[in-house]
Amino acid sequence: MFTIGDFARHGRVSARTLRHYDAIGLLRPDRTDPATGYRYYGAAQLARLNRIIALKDLGFTLQQVRAVLDERVDADELRGMLRLRRAELEAAMAASAARLAQVEARLRSIESEGHMPDNDVLVKTVPAVRVAELTATAASYQPHDITPVIAPLYERLLPLLAGAGLRPSGPGIARYEDDPAGDGAVTVHAGVAVEAPTGPLGDTGVTVVELPASEAATIVHRGPMDHVLATEQILARWIDDHGRRAAGYAREISLECPEDREKWVTELQLPLIG
Repeated sequence: MFTIGDFARHGRVSARTLRHYDAIGLLRPDRTDPATGYRYYGAAQLARLNRIIALKDLGFTLQQVRAVLDERVDADELRGMLRLRRAELEAAMAASAARLAQVEARLRSIESEGHMPDNDVLVKTVPAVRVAELTATAASYQPHDITPVIAPLYERLLPLLAGAGLRPSGPGIARYEDDPAGDGAVTVHAGVAVEAPTGPLGDTGVTVVELPASEAATIVHRGPMDHVLATEQILARWIDDHGRRAAGYAREISLECPEDREKWVTELQLPLIG
């Protein structure tokens, strides 16, 4: 038998918590000394304590925990519930990380205000190029909506090209268009330069298109694409200052894509009108 203090240490809870659980009938001591009122717990009661804490972590109230335990949820069911909760927490963490990336991107953009050296932006003629690409739709042009769409496209694209006997002849080229559905949705084209006839690539879902030559304002972005906003807005301010007009969204040319995303190098090419 354990004293309440020893049992609390083994269960990684406080003695105060155990007293509360006793008071509400959730976890009674195995024995209470009638003379001293001291509570004593058995090792077998750790299993119930573990379930109480696990269900609390799932978001259940103590009243709900007692109801669940009284129904005698077995270990397999409890493991399933915990796995579901783990998935929910992982999704919440991913969403929080995405929001943090958005805040950082906006902060970088604010910090860059008033600091826009013209020599960061280069106007040049971008040659025509053939691109093998997969296409999908993102809810918006925000990085947190683009990344979950474009990353799986590239994961599928290269194996499909290899299966068709095609090798990239140049860098990855991502481009975007307003989706016909509207509501801010964006059509995402994830592609790589290839030397191949235009048209569908069999039944792979890959299409080879030719992007025409164009005059473009270009700038190099260094780091993950989640932080691209400040760089894009340098382009936008340059265009406004020089009285030019953009034709759609900037293309993203992947110059260097090491495993460390902080070392990515991407050229943004914003086509110009007139």
